[in-house]
Amino acid sequence: MDLEELEDLEPENVVDARGSACPGPLLEAKKGIGAVQVGEVLEIRSSDAGTRNDIPIWANKVGHEFLGSLEADEGYDRLFVKRGK
Repeated sequence: MDLEELEDLEPENVVDARGSACPGPLLEAKKGIGAVQVGEVLEIRSSDAGTRNDIPIWANKVGHEFLGSLEADEGYDRLFVKRGK
């Protein structure tokens, strides 16, 4: 997805893991993905730089689709994952 598509995306669930250090955001994402149906989107908000690498690796490893990420003006990342199974 391009940046404009990500900015317009309305996720079905948002996990706010800002202020949580690795592996906190990844653990929150694992819990949060259970709250969305297959084909729906989870947004993970994180201020931990490691999350930029962890979430795409995890999503691909377990069969979800990493859609991309945005940097919010407030200094955190917004990462988007579509549930695959």
